[in-house]
Amino acid sequence: MIKGIILKGIAGFYYVKTDDNLFECKARGKFKNRKMIPLVGDRVLILPENDKKATIEEIEDRTTQLLRPAVANVDQSVIVFSIQNPDPNIILLDKMTVLSLSSGVEPVICFNKLDEDLNGSAALLKTAYETAGFKVILSSAETGEGIQELKDLIKDKITVFAGPSGVGKSSLLNKLQKGLVLKTGEISVKIKRGKHTTRHSELIEMEQGGWVVDTPGFTSLELDFLEADTLKEFFPDFEGHEDLCRFDDCIHINEPKCGVMAAVETNKITKKRYDSYRYLYLEIKNGRRQF
Repeated sequence: MIKGIILKGIAGFYYVKTDDNLFECKARGKFKNRKMIPLVGDRVLILPENDKKATIEEIEDRTTQLLRPAVANVDQSVIVFSIQNPDPNIILLDKMTVLSLSSGVEPVICFNKLDEDLNGSAALLKTAYETAGFKVILSSAETGEGIQELKDLIKDKITVFAGPSGVGKSSLLNKLQKGLVLKTGEISVKIKRGKHTTRHSELIEMEQGGWVVDTPGFTSLELDFLEADTLKEFFPDFEGHEDLCRFDDCIHINEPKCGVMAAVETNKITKKRYDSYRYLYLEIKNGRRQF
């Protein structure tokens, strides 16, 4: 058998890259019996039938697994939002950092379209999220700003690029590797949303080493797999302040002498971040999506 990695999966066919070939594969029926679906990023053992087709025999243990996009063995996520056109949806951004952290994947926030930053909001957002404990990159596919920083970041790692449609994910990827042609989205002037241009997740090998995943754009996600009381674990800016809570099981909503709420009052935690936490907590607790 030969080792490989799944680059993409379409309609039950998986495209596996080995050291010296690319195979179109079907998965053994035993995976269906185990209720295990091969994912992009899976490291697998395949049994070739010829020099083009093979069968996936084994799937190696996954280090991480994202739910949406469904990708395995990701080292980090680059969560891309534009400064303008469309404006960043902060609650969605915070939801995506929670999704990443809860999957064991390190999130990096990338604010793109810096060339359209007319009111200086990029610097404010960068400061706010760095203070919250995240790595932040400011970029522009138009001017090239931030491109080298992104290249250094993704070297020798599996990185998923994710974010709403129209924020410039594919345009950034096209800048990261010369000759890499990916479809880029248009922004609807009427609704200020991007048109979906990427139809499936795909692993793309980078010349300098590493892999990136271009994923379908999305504008809403659910956190219903989380317990509401565990949400606080995925807000790194709460660390250090929770020790000052009166109750060990404080959920930072209505409790007296809450260290987190006190930190909000003294601007040690930004109010927008806390408002996002409260919003997402109630969304999970009430069992309904609010957007």
